[in-house]
Amino acid sequence: MSDIDTERMIRVDQAGEFGATRIYAGQLAVMGDRHPLSAEITAMAAQEDVHHEKFNALMARRGVRPTVLQPFWSAAGYALGAGTALLGPEAAMACTAAVETEIDKHYSDQLDALEESGSDPELAGMIEQFREEEREHRDTALASGAEKAPAYPLLSGAIRLGCRVAIKLAERV
Repeated sequence: MSDIDTERMIRVDQAGEFGATRIYAGQLAVMGDRHPLSAEITAMAAQEDVHHEKFNALMARRGVRPTVLQPFWSAAGYALGAGTALLGPEAAMACTAAVETEIDKHYSDQLDALEESGSDPELAGMIEQFREEEREHRDTALASGAEKAPAYPLLSGAIRLGCRVAIKLAERV
């Protein structure tokens, strides 16, 4: 048995992917399907749906309980997506860039631990694939004007802090 808690990793990652689906749902609810960035958001949302479903399947197969904060993540993710989209498309992209920056770091830390222990190649493979796709989302958001959002450093910093807090909570609760 490994000294790393793969159940905790799976729980937090499933919660994060669920939160991402809700962020994009909120953004699309505000922006609709006619905005020039809607196609990009829809494509990123589709990838997040796949990530979420794969973690759901892994949780079911391994008997991992979800976080009890799932209803909160649903509302908070949607509100974050809708709220940033209401500030404008650049703010929606700033949200994506900030979230994906934190997820890249989170997944990289998990991947380092899994590779060092060699304990769960299946989970490591999922995380590695998803991390690369999250990095693509971040790069797309930056290329789409994220840094032009009003008060970008403040907005990005607040969202990144919120992500770090959400990660710590979902790991434990």
